[in-house]
Amino acid sequence: MSNLYFVRHGRAEASWDVAVDPSLDEVGRSQADAVANQLSLTIEPCAIYTSPLARCRETSSFLAQSWRCEPIIEPRIAEIPSPQGVAMADRVEWLRAAMGGNWGDLAPEHRAYRDELVRFACATKGPAVLFTHFVAINALIGHVLGIDDVLTKTLDNCSVTVFTHSSDGSLRLVEYGNEADTLVR
Repeated sequence: MSNLYFVRHGRAEASWDVAVDPSLDEVGRSQADAVANQLSLTIEPCAIYTSPLARCRETSSFLAQSWRCEPIIEPRIAEIPSPQGVAMADRVEWLRAAMGGNWGDLAPEHRAYRDELVRFACATKGPAVLFTHFVAINALIGHVLGIDDVLTKTLDNCSVTVFTHSSDGSLRLVEYGNEADTLVR
């Protein structure tokens, strides 16, 4: 069995209600450098996947540079999309409400997002490092544990949550990433 290392991106320079696709801020770049160093010391070079969003691509670039490889852009590990018609200024409020509920309460497109993410993760053969988002990692944890809550853990920026494939091909949680009181940005 080989591991899948899901890394939450580093801290973004702007919140979700201000910028559609913010870059990392200085703290986020330092976090990305630190997690790249940590992973380089603990695992052998392997495939790197990244969400297409800037904060994940930038976070992944530190490890990719160290391993001298090109990350694979994977849309199925992007952040949960905000609903059609929600104004930019209302996105954080929508996300906080969504995280306080369960997947069954969300719109069909959000459940489809979760299902595609889970299918991709179950089909990905490790070892691999996947740079993704807060809700995406929570969706995988919930799936593995059989919990319908959108929010299962308050994962910190650049935390690493580890999964592996079970003998039946499903995912198994190996280790939670570090938690912190983190802002939804």
